Amino acid sequence: MAQTVDRALVILASLAEGPSSLEQAATRIGVHKSTALRLLRTLEEHGLVHRQPDYRYRLGSRLFSLAQQALESIDVRVVAAPHLAALNERCGHTVHLAVYEDGEVTYVDKLESRYPVRMYSRIGKRAPLTASAVAKVLLADLPEARRREVAERLEYPAYTTRSLRSPEALLAELLTVRDQGWAVDRNEYEETVNCVAAPVRGIDGRVIAACSVSTPTVVAPMAALRRLVPDLLRTAEAVSREYGGLAAS
Repeated sequence: MAQTVDRALVILASLAEGPSSLEQAATRIGVHKSTALRLLRTLEEHGLVHRQPDYRYRLGSRLFSLAQQALESIDVRVVAAPHLAALNERCGHTVHLAVYEDGEVTYVDKLESRYPVRMYSRIGKRAPLTASAVAKVLLADLPEARRREVAERLEYPAYTTRSLRSPEALLAELLTVRDQGWAVDRNEYEETVNCVAAPVRGIDGRVIAACSVSTPTVVAPMAALRRLVPDLLRTAEAVSREYGGLAAS
């Protein structure tokens, strides 16, 4: 039984590289063609492989469906939690995890700073789309047409004197985020708070969440916060790998 399962897994792994003939499949697992055929037919019955008109076999749609179901059952908060906790322990500052859903950016996890000055954010609170680092990371990953559509329908409140005040300003900022791979909030939402954020990527390389480090300026100026960016990026990449996605390049 174990040997049969092992052979089936070898076949599936080989088909991930491209379609194979019966002879090629038999050679890869080191068995007679009749044995390989039985395995392939069983896998085909379950939708895990598909026989093409040219009689070569490729991965079946059921396999992709199972993979998608497995991914959807993974809670990014659970995967990210130990990595964010370690980051919070190392830097001592407030750490957030945020996601973009239904046109809103929401904080789904938060670890408090060790310093007495605390942030007003909380789990479940929406982040401002035009003035937060996590929102910039999440919006920057949208296709260009969608980015422009979102930017043009937003309002641009003057939260502070540094707030972005137009779609053009936001779109330019999002291009910078895409180029450098991380985002910054320079007192744009609160006069006394800075933030840097990095993307967490899913299996298709798209951004599924953003993690950030935030500091009151009285605790750490912007220059000190920028020095934490490499550690933040490593943390986001570690979460991406564990989630099953692609680490940011």
